[in-house]
Amino acid sequence: MIEAEEMKVPMKITEILAQEKPVLSFEVFPPKKEDAYETVERAAAGIARLSPSFMSVTYGAGGGTSRYTVELAHNLWKHYHVTALAHLSCVSSTREQIHAMAQKLKENELFNVLALRGDIPADGHVETDYQYASELISDLKEMGDFCIGAACYPEGHPESATRKEDILHLKEKVDAGCSFLTTQMFFDNNIFYNFLYRIREIGITVPVIAGIMPVTNAKQIKRILSMSGTYLPTRFKTILDRFGSSPAAMKQAGIAYTTEQVIDLVANDVHAIHIYSMNKPDVAEQIKRSVSEIMV
Repeated sequence: MIEAEEMKVPMKITEILAQEKPVLSFEVFPPKKEDAYETVERAAAGIARLSPSFMSVTYGAGGGTSRYTVELAHNLWKHYHVTALAHLSCVSSTREQIHAMAQKLKENELFNVLALRGDIPADGHVETDYQYASELISDLKEMGDFCIGAACYPEGHPESATRKEDILHLKEKVDAGCSFLTTQMFFDNNIFYNFLYRIREIGITVPVIAGIMPVTNAKQIKRILSMSGTYLPTRFKTILDRFGSSPAAMKQAGIAYTTEQVIDLVANDVHAIHIYSMNKPDVAEQIKRSVSEIMV
C-alpha cells in the first residue's frame, strides 16, 4: 500500500476496495445554510483525523448544498490526505449543469463520484434531461476518468414495484459503467446477505459497500421510516422502546448496535463498510475504536 503522504492524487475507490485490509468509511453532508459551513467543516475535519479509508460528501440538488460538496471533498484530501467520494445527483439538474459540475470535480482532482438520481423535490419540479441514475452514469463515463459508484437498496427501492425489478434496474447502472455499489442503510444483516446472493446470481459482480447508520436518537428512526420504510428487527425495536426516551442511553445503545452489525459483517467476510455518521465525529470515533482490532 502507498502511504497517503507519498501520493500526488487521491486513490480511486476501486483501488481502495482492492486492498487486502478491510475498508471503513464515513459520510458527511454539507450545510443547508452558509452560516453553518464552519460547523460542518469542523465535523468533517474531526472525522478525517480518524484516518478513514475514504469519506463521502453528499450533494444537494438544484443549488442548495451542492455548491459546498466540491469544497468539502477537495479539502479532505488537501488538508488531511483522506480520499473523498463526491455525491452527484441529476433529477433536478440539466445536462449543462451536470457537465459543469463534472468539470469542476475534475479541476479539483475529485475523480470518485457516487452517481444518484436524487430525491424528487417536495414541489415535484424536476428537469427532463435525466430520469435515471444509469443515464447519469453513462454521461460521466464519457466525460473523463471517473471512478463511478451507485446506490443500491437491499430492501428494494421504495419506488420499485418488486425487488426483482429493482435489481434489474441496478444491473442497468452496472452495465452503464458503475464500478462499485454502496447500500442504503439496513438494520438486519441477513437482509444484506440475501441481497448479495440475489445480485450475484444475476451477474452483478462489482464490489458492494455495506452502509450502516448508527441511530443515536429516537427522532432519527422516525425520519428513516418516513423516508424509506426500512425494516426494523424486533431486537432493534426493543432497544428503541427501552432507551429511546433517554438521549444518552439511546446514543450508547445505538453505537453498540452498529458496532455489533460491523462485527457480524466482518466475520462474514464483508470487506467494506460505510458509516452514515451524520456529521458526528464522536460517534465515528467510538465506532472506529470499538472495531480497531477487527478491521485490520
